[in-house]
Amino acid sequence: MTKRARVRAPELVGKGGWLNTGGKELTLADLRGKCVIVDFWTFCCINCLHVIDELRELEERHRDTVVVVGVHSPKFVHEAEHRAVVDAVERYEVHHPVLDDPELATWKQYAVRAWPTLVVIDPEGYVVAQHAGEGHVHAIEKLVAELEAEHEAKGTLRRGDGPYVPPEPEPTDLRFPGKALVLPSGNLLVTDTTRHRLVELEPDGETVVRRIGDGERGLADGPGERARFNEPQGLALLPDGRVAVADTVNHALRAWDPDGGEVTTLAGTGRQWWQGSPVSGPAREVDLSSPWDVAWWEGRLWIAMAGVHQLWAYDPAADTVSVAAGTTNEGLVDGPADQAWFAQPSGLAAAGDRLWVADSETSALRWIERDGGDGGDGDGGGDGGGTGFTVRTAVGTGLFDFGHRDGAAGQALLQHPLGVTALPDGSVAVCDTYNHALRRYDPAAGEVTTLATDLREPSDAVLVEDDIVVVESARHRLTRLRLPEEAVRVESVAHRTRREATEVAPGTLRLDVVFQAPPGQKLDTRYGPATRLLVGSTPPELLADGAGRGTDLSRELVLADGVTEGVLHVSAMAASCDDDPATEYPACHVHQQDWGVPVRVTAGGASRLPLVLAGLDGE
Repeated sequence: MTKRARVRAPELVGKGGWLNTGGKELTLADLRGKCVIVDFWTFCCINCLHVIDELRELEERHRDTVVVVGVHSPKFVHEAEHRAVVDAVERYEVHHPVLDDPELATWKQYAVRAWPTLVVIDPEGYVVAQHAGEGHVHAIEKLVAELEAEHEAKGTLRRGDGPYVPPEPEPTDLRFPGKALVLPSGNLLVTDTTRHRLVELEPDGETVVRRIGDGERGLADGPGERARFNEPQGLALLPDGRVAVADTVNHALRAWDPDGGEVTTLAGTGRQWWQGSPVSGPAREVDLSSPWDVAWWEGRLWIAMAGVHQLWAYDPAADTVSVAAGTTNEGLVDGPADQAWFAQPSGLAAAGDRLWVADSETSALRWIERDGGDGGDGDGGGDGGGTGFTVRTAVGTGLFDFGHRDGAAGQALLQHPLGVTALPDGSVAVCDTYNHALRRYDPAAGEVTTLATDLREPSDAVLVEDDIVVVESARHRLTRLRLPEEAVRVESVAHRTRREATEVAPGTLRLDVVFQAPPGQKLDTRYGPATRLLVGSTPPELLADGAGRGTDLSRELVLADGVTEGVLHVSAMAASCDDDPATEYPACHVHQQDWGVPVRVTAGGASRLPLVLAGLDGE
């Protein structure tokens, strides 16, 4: 077994206290004898939600030896609210203890730089591995097996139940509803996300007509009462009368027939898309990644593919899916659709020649249009470049700026919006989720105003006659509002992410992405280089040299003179496969992570920036 560094794990501390422990405050001493996996996450982050789902089977298979501990480390101001963390733990069915760390105290003690990050602690309390990003659970499970054998032999392994105590369930008709749709009948259809089903309501938004799905996680077609979904979100009416459903955690598109009641699968395999997978092809043979919303526009079903920061499209006539916009890089870059960057697009609304997009992680309202559109408003730009579509931005500046500010679109601020709704006058209502508000963007005036506040995590809205019905996700209900003549202004508040900037020295900065193939694996070089590194910055002028693609995980960056702060965007990927000559068909694995690292240039700053993809820096 590979010799590991003996680093004592820092204590787990957080001002918000512990969840899922029955009120008990946990310490590492309480966990001694267990293999502990510390999951640093924040509930806005789609990659973090992927890891929570990846960990479910490992937790079940090793329930008497492994304790997963979530450490919630917020990016957005709203995520630092304790009630919001309590809601997120229930919403995403997190079945292990969670430490609420609103001031990032434990994040700093463990020198974490990215969401998500997994740290493995052995039964004696020493850190033995650290992994950033997704796709590492297979390696961690192998490490867990080694730790079980080693500490069973030493007598330092303690078997038995862990400290998880489930909360009492709440009796409500809906539980964390996601998106809504007005059916041709006038009834409302809502995704009852945490209960893994759809619910049809009468026009009053309260009376239940029927439930579609048996309420258990799964991917099963068939009659509505027996079908299964997995945290469904977006809904859209198809031309043939069926309803398309973004079945988010199943990484699939489903369809429900309101007349016959049947549920079928339109697209996706049930597996998550990874770098190197096909980006087009027969709909049920191509992997998808966390589709969050859907909208019928320009003769196709457009998909907000939150998991890979892209827009995809499903063509029912050809029965195919394909990428329509975005590069998989996370950020805010306008221009030709195949060059644009998104960051967890989570809401779509078709309005004539525009498809509006709620781009949640950049706290932005954006749109896509066919080439030749005049742009008209917003700060976006760029010609079509022959792609057929162009992406533009109306409100928002990037990954780390957010708040609640009305006024001119170039100065207005949102906070992690999840829903957009086209209004009759050509304006757009935005479910400004983490501001608990409904906002309105008027393209003609180029202004943002506030329609309503004191909503609880609004995630979608639909028009019903002269009213707008808002999905108040964290109040588990639909709320009907009258659209006012005038928008109501609120006092401006601006924020930046709570993450501290990394101080770096001017001139040359050595970037090292640390990757060590897991035990029993080797880099997969059968088809060329096994690693990939993409580096960019906001603003672009931050880097005088070193931006772009390459295959080496280390690179010399040159910081430009005169630019004192910004964000380094780093995307790394490594491919490994099982290194056992006796295995005829070795399993291969992809490890990937995107970092957005705020930096400040100072004379005494660091000249090296290490980012751990897998392993321990300095091993």
